[in-house]
Amino acid sequence: MEGRAAALGAGTVLNALATGTGAAFGIDVETRATVELDPASATADVEGSIADASDSDTELIERCVALATERWGDGQGGTVETESDVPLAAGLKSSSAAANATVLATCAALGLRVGDDPDDPTVDVTRLEACRLGVRAARDAGVTVTGAFDDATASMLGGVCLTDNGSDALRSREPIGWEVLVWTPPERAYSADADVDRCASVAPMADLVADLAADGRYAEAMTVNGLAFSAALGFDPDPAVEAMPDVAGVSLSGTGPSVVAVADPDEPAHDLDAVADRWGERPGALRRTTTRNDGARILDRSTDSNVSTGDNRANDADESIDGNDADESDTS
Repeated sequence: MEGRAAALGAGTVLNALATGTGAAFGIDVETRATVELDPASATADVEGSIADASDSDTELIERCVALATERWGDGQGGTVETESDVPLAAGLKSSSAAANATVLATCAALGLRVGDDPDDPTVDVTRLEACRLGVRAARDAGVTVTGAFDDATASMLGGVCLTDNGSDALRSREPIGWEVLVWTPPERAYSADADVDRCASVAPMADLVADLAADGRYAEAMTVNGLAFSAALGFDPDPAVEAMPDVAGVSLSGTGPSVVAVADPDEPAHDLDAVADRWGERPGALRRTTTRNDGARILDRSTDSNVSTGDNRANDADESIDGNDADESDTS
């Protein structure tokens, strides 16, 4: 019983640490998970590993498999391995991507069909159900403060997702078509270590960012977010300020340390090359990519193509996903 899946990294529009409202957008970097279940095992133990990071904590991905088999299987044990283009502890939602990929890979190993329409009789598990289960695992593993439902939905569904992290409710989801530049300095920052009290001090700015995001002004929202949370979390705002003349929006991503700039490909005044030249003088790594609107998917073992969710790196959002579906909550 084997399954494979991939989930997206993401960038931040609104950090949820201040008020519990968050927003994020999927980007074209992925984490992939392979799950092998052993129905003959005498125990439900799960052994996890992370490629190229043998010393990293595997509790999150092990918990994802355990919860998924408890809910949709027979509590089978097994193994899970992840490999990732998303750097760990860099603010690019590596934990959400790992959780989403692992839950979907477990669904594939169980032979379940994953989709988006809860009323479709051929769908065994919706991506939002899978997403919420991954958020539950993240809370259990202690890798998140708010549950990071904003990051998790952006990784699972793609596009820009605005959420209430207190109730794991998806307030809205919208496709977006940006070019993306990411600067990741050498240091790392773990979300669970963030100064929550300090972030609460910028709650009025976070409310403003939430209003902008609710109005669809995502690029402006992320720029305000970046300035506020760079100050709250002690990061230098200079990289963002350097980028502002040439981009639609720029922000510290998550709790840092990465800074993400976005540009409209149809806007001549936007110039990510110019930003890359400036950021390239700083220590760290640069990555050029794009937004993604398709989200996470189950992979065919031989071709890595999507076999269950019906779209493969689609440019348009799946119309069957309801952006106001607080009713489809995780009740396990």
